[in-house]
Amino acid sequence: MAGNKTSRRARIKQGIRKHLTGTTERPRLSVFRSNKGIYAQVIDDTTGKTLAAASSLAKDFVASGTKVEQSKAVGKLVAEKALAAGISKVVFDRNGYLYHGRVKSLAEGAREGGLDF
Repeated sequence: MAGNKTSRRARIKQGIRKHLTGTTERPRLSVFRSNKGIYAQVIDDTTGKTLAAASSLAKDFVASGTKVEQSKAVGKLVAEKALAAGISKVVFDRNGYLYHGRVKSLAEGAREGGLDF
């Protein structure tokens, strides 16, 4: 049994990351969810660089609506930034979170924004 939520998520995250890496052709779209906000990064694991990032707590983001609606807007924003950087295909990394709620909403927003995964 997992000791707590954090250690359980870390164990799940290790299992996901074992099979999932971001390349130059298909970088990794990583999601981090906190109680106050949601963050998304497009990462090239071969060079270790973040190519595009968006957050619900960033200054260029106008927060309105519920957290789920904000997540969808962050997904669209990160897709917009990734397309500007010349990235259209990504690998989705849910980072140990369930594909449900805010994480699912961010993924749908990124798809609507033009990313393919």
